[in-house]
Amino acid sequence: MDLHENWPQIRHLFSDAFRSSLHYAIATVDENGEPHVTPIGSLVLGRPGSAFYFEKFTRRMPRNLADGSRVCVLAVNSSRWFWIRSLFGGRFRQPPAIRLYGTAGTLRAATPREIALWQKRVRPLRFSKGHALMWRDMDQVREIHFDRIEPVNIGPMTVELWTHLAPPQESASR
Repeated sequence: MDLHENWPQIRHLFSDAFRSSLHYAIATVDENGEPHVTPIGSLVLGRPGSAFYFEKFTRRMPRNLADGSRVCVLAVNSSRWFWIRSLFGGRFRQPPAIRLYGTAGTLRAATPREIALWQKRVRPLRFSKGHALMWRDMDQVREIHFDRIEPVNIGPMTVELWTHLAPPQESASR
């Protein structure tokens, strides 16, 4: 699957995933080689292969990115009805999840456009106490540039969705 060519489909899946769970999972690795997964609700996809997220509440992830900037972002459509329809139908009509691999940039000040995109996303909650406590002063971002897609395979229910994407099968001797 070509990242740039399939960006609209990727954006659609990310939109469904955010709508159903309000976050994505971003994996990093620490200086000891230990994996660490952080839920991030502020990731915004941009042009094909690019995204940014507001880095405000993370503690370990910035330290992990100082030693190595590789990340994996997992987006899962967690909608109960999506899964129930798929389970009863015996297949997914749309991909249920995808992983994007990429490189995170350095922390920098957010542009007015990035802040506006974020505020548009959380606009329905702007009058809530939580909005004031969490999202009003988001001002530091980190860009991610993706270079690889890995579909999430859920056996026969996704095989038709990913036939042109499936990674090479590992040999039985491994």
